[in-house]
Amino acid sequence: MTVTAEAVKALVQTESTVRLRPRYEGSNINTWIGFKHVNYLVEEAVLEHFRAAGLGSRFLFEQHGLGLDLADLDTRILHAFHQDDEARAVVVPRTKDDDGHLSFAVTLFVERDGKELKAVTSKVKVALRVDSYLAAAEVPAELSRFATTGIGGFAEFGEHHGAEVTEAATTALSAGRGTTGDDPVLARLLAGRNAFGWKWRIPYPYCHFNERFAMSGYLRQVEEVVDLFLADRGVSIKTLLDDRKWIPVVPHSRVQFLGEALMEEDLYTVFTVEEVFKDLTYTARTDFYVVRDGRLVQTATGRITHGYAVFGDRTDWSLVGFDDRVVRAFSGHPAA
Repeated sequence: MTVTAEAVKALVQTESTVRLRPRYEGSNINTWIGFKHVNYLVEEAVLEHFRAAGLGSRFLFEQHGLGLDLADLDTRILHAFHQDDEARAVVVPRTKDDDGHLSFAVTLFVERDGKELKAVTSKVKVALRVDSYLAAAEVPAELSRFATTGIGGFAEFGEHHGAEVTEAATTALSAGRGTTGDDPVLARLLAGRNAFGWKWRIPYPYCHFNERFAMSGYLRQVEEVVDLFLADRGVSIKTLLDDRKWIPVVPHSRVQFLGEALMEEDLYTVFTVEEVFKDLTYTARTDFYVVRDGRLVQTATGRITHGYAVFGDRTDWSLVGFDDRVVRAFSGHPAA
């Protein structure tokens, strides 16, 4: 099998459709599917689009040393997914002639009461990363404009990128795999901000193509840091679930690569609350750093919008406004 101009044309000009179901793992509260697994559906739709063009991720890597990475993922959820739902995923290429990356618009549709609803819209950028871990392979001319030796450049770096820092040995395996406590790098990143920070050692299961932290890893990291942030502010997910039957909902999430993070590096995740909107949702920025040669390197950034829903039965829920306790927690003030 070879890469042809027709295959690349199909990839960048022809839309594709596939039917998908969310994974059982993503059903955390009643039968609702969380934002991470909704993004996994988007990822799978994009991978299937490559397969349909005859350019599947396995073929690209094994034959041409190109690792397929989702490097910018911007997703809005309009209707909730449940267990056993079937999504009709439509992938529409949006790649421009002068772009060095592949762009797609992904829409997920779901059926409700006999009608098909637009449930999710997503904008995706894909990088074809030239593998440098194994011997070099020939990159086909038809794909050369999309091949890159390093992923990044999808957004502006934050203010701490490139700063000199001194790390502390706080994520040794003997001391656990992460810390939110006293750490000089976290102290620098959090200074003067309504933010929460977490230092964490990147493990093998979050990586792909031998050593590279994947988009799915960042999504898991966003989910984890939200959980830790809420617990740190005294409004843990379990606390509000028990007290009020409130559950977190995420109508919007985005992660953009700025560089690459590697297996067994310490990843510094900073979760900064930016705005509380009409006591119904709050937006937060997530920034990710590693330290190389004594300097901070920002590897990704993103945003997430969070709210709460209250459920009265096992099938339905409604958005609920924040009370004073929750607003004060988000603003960094302890409850009175």
